[in-house]
Amino acid sequence: MNKSLITNVIALLTTLLGYFFHQPIIFNIGIFALSGAFTNWLAVHMLFEKIPGLYGSGIIPNRFEEFKVGIRQLILEQFFTEENIQRFLSSSSSSSQSLNLAPVIDSVDLNPAFDGLVDVIEKSSFGGMLAMVGGSEALQPMRKPFIEKMKHQVIDITQTDAFNESLQKHLTNSNVTDGIYDKVSSIIEQRLNELTPTLVKEIIQNMIKKHLGWLVVWGGIFGGTFGLIAAII
Repeated sequence: MNKSLITNVIALLTTLLGYFFHQPIIFNIGIFALSGAFTNWLAVHMLFEKIPGLYGSGIIPNRFEEFKVGIRQLILEQFFTEENIQRFLSSSSSSSQSLNLAPVIDSVDLNPAFDGLVDVIEKSSFGGMLAMVGGSEALQPMRKPFIEKMKHQVIDITQTDAFNESLQKHLTNSNVTDGIYDKVSSIIEQRLNELTPTLVKEIIQNMIKKHLGWLVVWGGIFGGTFGLIAAII
């Protein structure tokens, strides 16, 4: 179920109910809740989509190059460290077999990657809206699904035929301990160059958008609470 849509519909119905039945308190609760829910929904939408006339919208596609650099650093600094490469090479029984990097990827701590994403959001035009609903703490429920999805995405990249063929070629045609980091780096760079702003947006959107729906829910709840307080006062 779409939490954002349901919250906005409930707030709108409450507003209409208060208006047509001449109930000021109910109307106040509804209009404040609708304001909070709709504003937060718009902020979430602006995070992923460019809206003409609204400065700061489309943060994810607009900062596409920064996200690419971040993904590259994540893969090279977290996955393909010298220690992980040595562990992988020592466990590979034959270079003719398909190279399975999933165990190495599963063992990597991706919490710094999530913290980096939260930092990007907080420093964007969305940061002010996020602060109103609890700041970075409101994004913490997304940590686990984000990490799981990111690991899945990286595993998918390393399991493509092109990636395995390129890596096997370098491993069999050179001294595997000599410059392997640079070779892996060039492969990753080639794969990342195939990414588009739309694809990066979809990857991040699929990971976190449904969880950002809670910002809309809490926006409606807090807005309705403020409306009740205002009506009583």
